[in-house]
Amino acid sequence: MTTLKLFSAKFDDATSSDRHTQLRVRLRIPKKYQQEPIISNLITRYGLKVTITAALLGANGQEDGWFDLELDGTQAQIQSALIDLNDLDLEIWYGDNEGW
Repeated sequence: MTTLKLFSAKFDDATSSDRHTQLRVRLRIPKKYQQEPIISNLITRYGLKVTITAALLGANGQEDGWFDLELDGTQAQIQSALIDLNDLDLEIWYGDNEGW
């Protein structure tokens, strides 16, 4: 389950793609990606600053990982990163609210 369409609609204005922004996302990374540098790739591939604000990991890596991330970059960088995460079929939620 992703909210990529909702995120895309937020940035339909082509002139805004170079504007700097921050976005909070919650991400579930399945255990099959345990050895993959999913979060690190957001930094190296898309030039984002990524802050892990919370994480929940199972003992011995036997469960999926849940991460609350703050992504910092241009709207175009964030959009590209979310498309990449969506292509991996990860569950992604985004929001600006503290209560999520």
